[in-house]
Amino acid sequence: MLKRFAAVFAATAAIMCTFAVGTGSAAPGPAVLGGGSGIIVNDELLCSITTIGHDNSGALVGLTAGHCGDAGATVVPEYQPDSGVVGRIVKSNPDYDYAVIAFDPAKVTPVNRVGNVSIASVGDPAWFPQIACKEGRTTGNTCGIVYGDILQSQETWTQACVVEGDSGAPLVVGDTLVAMVNAYLGFACIGPEIGTNISSIMNDMNASGGPGAGFRPI
Repeated sequence: MLKRFAAVFAATAAIMCTFAVGTGSAAPGPAVLGGGSGIIVNDELLCSITTIGHDNSGALVGLTAGHCGDAGATVVPEYQPDSGVVGRIVKSNPDYDYAVIAFDPAKVTPVNRVGNVSIASVGDPAWFPQIACKEGRTTGNTCGIVYGDILQSQETWTQACVVEGDSGAPLVVGDTLVAMVNAYLGFACIGPEIGTNISSIMNDMNASGGPGAGFRPI
């Protein structure tokens, strides 16, 4: 099932990030970032933060989609680019398509609400017929019915509208983070959204140790 997911992902998720152009300027200072904020990765790709918080080491870390960048990639806030590099990707897992960002706490003010999405906790996967909502840097807040774990793997499919740049966006039920946006199937905002369950990501980070292990949101 994971191999099949990788094939679907290879056909769709490569277009979920876009080249960063036309970013504006802002007064220097700590960047306000949370789940749903836009980021510029390695000065070329636009993606969305899934969530931000602390791991077992006390480090300020966040998540985004793995295909947004490899370990070592720089992270700049899209709407506060004058803040400069505020973090780097320290781990990227292609199997679950997630990446861990280590943020500089002197340059980032973490928040648990961006737009219309608040994140109070992480939880188990959502199931049909729940309604899940996401907050992404491209399409903002959109909601859709949950189809569930279609392939009996670590992913959940929903009808939430996502397009390029929404990769990594948080998917919530209420204020519980249940998944991250990774791809869409077929056509943007028509085909289903495909996301990795946050519980699968947490289990993988905890099992492997290192950055992100023991993550808890702000």
